[in-house]
Amino acid sequence: MIGQLQGVSEDQFDIQAKGFNNTIRWNVGHMVYWMDKYSTLSFGLPSAIPPHYESLFGSGTKPSEWTITPPSKEELTELLMAQLSRLSELTPEMLDMKLQSPYIMGPFQFITSGELFNFALMHEAIHLGIISSQLKAMQ
Repeated sequence: MIGQLQGVSEDQFDIQAKGFNNTIRWNVGHMVYWMDKYSTLSFGLPSAIPPHYESLFGSGTKPSEWTITPPSKEELTELLMAQLSRLSELTPEMLDMKLQSPYIMGPFQFITSGELFNFALMHEAIHLGIISSQLKAMQ
């Protein structure tokens, strides 16, 4: 993800390509927001993002409704790198920990940290695919 973003200009971050509901900036911020949330829920890690990210990047948000200035590409990239560093400190044993209470999302129920964290990785992969598609649609 971080490598792909290096080739994306700040201007491209805010183009809403035809057929897409959001922008690259929104998708990156959404990934940062949810990985932070899933890390907190899965491993008890303290949140490492500003509280206003929820109003910008939480589910159901969209750039056309933003009333505050979103973070820059540089800030989002720095947060992604910090998340990667934090995640590299996880141990395999941490994946077997039971969550304080099951996390239910639609038809899914997650019991262990590993289950929820695996979902977080899948969620991130989906948004990486969307970003790749947005970039192709811009060409």
